[in-house]
Amino acid sequence: MVRRYHRRSAVDRGSRAVPSAEEPQPSQVHAATRGRVSVITLDRPKAINALTLDMIRDLDRLIAAADADPAIDVIVLRGAGERGFCAGGDMVSVRTGALAGDPTTHEFFLEEYALNARIARCATPIVALMDGLVLGGGVGLSGHASHRLVTERSKVGMPEVGIGFVPDVGGTWLLSRAPGQLGTFVALTGDHVGPLDAIELGLADAMVPSGQLDAVVDRIVAGEHPDAVVASGTRDTSGSALAAHRGWIDSCFAGDDVAGIVGRLGVIDDPAARHAADVMATRSPTSLVVTLAMVRRARFLASLEACLALEYSAVLPSIGTHDLSEGVRAALVDKDRRPVWQPPRLADVSAAEVAAFFRRFDEGETSIDDFC
Repeated sequence: MVRRYHRRSAVDRGSRAVPSAEEPQPSQVHAATRGRVSVITLDRPKAINALTLDMIRDLDRLIAAADADPAIDVIVLRGAGERGFCAGGDMVSVRTGALAGDPTTHEFFLEEYALNARIARCATPIVALMDGLVLGGGVGLSGHASHRLVTERSKVGMPEVGIGFVPDVGGTWLLSRAPGQLGTFVALTGDHVGPLDAIELGLADAMVPSGQLDAVVDRIVAGEHPDAVVASGTRDTSGSALAAHRGWIDSCFAGDDVAGIVGRLGVIDDPAARHAADVMATRSPTSLVVTLAMVRRARFLASLEACLALEYSAVLPSIGTHDLSEGVRAALVDKDRRPVWQPPRLADVSAAEVAAFFRRFDEGETSIDDFC
């Protein structure tokens, strides 16, 4: 379902002092004006457009400029290359900075979350073309856009628990509001889902063929309303794998205890349930427990910005943990896929450890003001 289509008057949009979209563009984010459409492209294809801090800053500047420009009616956000829209944040650089004791590592997340909030409140419609891999930070860019198109090639996910991290970029806002326990399932397994699953989860609005994405942009440039573009795509999720397994997912992933979820999965006579249990056994125990607590708390927060503040509170202590360093090493540096977590078992994750991830939020050190 398309969630909004806000328009401001030319006077309102032209009144903000924001850099012009016509300024020279950086090499890894490009903006091109086509008629009344600003096409913003992530251009780091060898890294599947993984976000660096410079890219985040450039995206924020370009989106702000387009939103303020009375000559721009629509923003299109897409990724260069054939592999994906965006594979997330550059967590190798985050790990390197953390190991080196770089005190500015937190700025990456603070500015990324502010960008996510900007996208969500952008008055100019943003059409996100979610082709190929759309992971982590890629969901933060696309999931908060007003119009979100996946393709048959899309693989969407929040895989943070697999690298000793936690869902962020407003992922807790999105996943906590997915139907039933589907969002909890995605958060705790960290598995990728297909295009129809992404629509079922509420992370996308419609599916279009990947070979027609350029034509989609041409239609928007020609003046077709983004609502009409979405309406012309596939929105029927009857073929969604998540929808097919909704019964046992809702039953098993209820509650506030990860061990209880794993236990319930173990008695379900379904290969998909056994796969979910097996996958969760490979994830960071600390990340699993903290993630479940985040998703549960996010359900009762009133805004995306509040969820971002909650996430930022949890991310700050995560940056320096053994599990994040080890998870990134195993998945992205050495690529041996054999992380050694500390602690290694769910039973060893203490309540005090979990509470530490939320201290800044609970004590008001992180708040919605950081992202408005």
